[in-house]
Amino acid sequence: MSRHGDISSSPDTVGVCVFQYPMPRLHTNEEVIENAKKICEIVKGTKIGLPGMDLIVFPEYSTMGIMYDRQEMFDTACTIPGPLTDMFGQACKETGVWGVFSLTGEQHEEHPKKNPYNTLVLINDQGEIVQKYRKLLPWTPIEGWTPGNLGTIVTEGPKGMQVSMIICDDGNYPEIWRDCAMRGAELVIRPQGYMYPAKDQQVQVSKTMAWCNQVYVAVANASGFDGVYTYFGHSAIVGADGRTLGECGTEDNGIQYAQLSISGIRDARANDQSQNQLFKLLHRGYTGVYANGDGAKGIAECPFEFYNTWVKEPKLAQEMSEAVTRRTIGVSCCPVAGIPEPEEEIEELTHELNLQ
Repeated sequence: MSRHGDISSSPDTVGVCVFQYPMPRLHTNEEVIENAKKICEIVKGTKIGLPGMDLIVFPEYSTMGIMYDRQEMFDTACTIPGPLTDMFGQACKETGVWGVFSLTGEQHEEHPKKNPYNTLVLINDQGEIVQKYRKLLPWTPIEGWTPGNLGTIVTEGPKGMQVSMIICDDGNYPEIWRDCAMRGAELVIRPQGYMYPAKDQQVQVSKTMAWCNQVYVAVANASGFDGVYTYFGHSAIVGADGRTLGECGTEDNGIQYAQLSISGIRDARANDQSQNQLFKLLHRGYTGVYANGDGAKGIAECPFEFYNTWVKEPKLAQEMSEAVTRRTIGVSCCPVAGIPEPEEEIEELTHELNLQ
């Protein structure tokens, strides 16, 4: 079974640590390299304190911080592989642990003509990059990262556990969790650089998505204040039943550690019934279908108009979104730097009765 409170792990459990790194404020490549050295020392030191640790996860932006200056963002954008991933790989190899590290940003293929990607790397205990994930859903309107183009990825992780990675705001979209889970992910890793005021919502969504998708979730969030935002911490490890195994507070350099059972999640997915969402979604109403003599598989077809439209006619789906929200990326009542204000006039709402 999965458990919390010890420093060990077993052949059936993956020892996962989330490290709540304080958000750095950096400006140059030299500062980034020095900060990366600190992260490498944390990997080594944490392994001494947690001898069962198989995997350590650091928050979004933990390596480079947020470059609020556009030129600094381009000047510090890195290549993968490159010097930073080499450093992280060496630390993982020396300690015999896997690690998840944030690189904000990774140079675009057309660097410096286009904005970088917000990227994570999963490095194995031999120091090899085994997964690279680019953030699919940047936190607009603030984040200017080029949207990721690699999709979701599932990789065999420590001890054979199947691992996917998402980043921060990605986790607010149920679709990405379901995509990871349906592709086989047993652990979804969610590094964050999430700030107030959305603490309660972000703690809740990771727990809810673990429950809805029968996945373990490892959240590593930043802490501290970088001169612009205050980061709420609350890094956590969540069981596949949506219950929290361990959660930090708001402290800098906090950790949580839990042992995640490989056999436990596979047994639940194979044998649970009433709350087996991954099975029931694609075997819809199987009890009634079987009773009606129409087979023992339920209904496989997608019953949701929006998703069918999105796949077949994405522009039409975009129009559906705009019909219930707005037509422009800018909002005239609250302008955001770098986002154009709406060009068309917005009609004033009037009461259905003319009270002039």
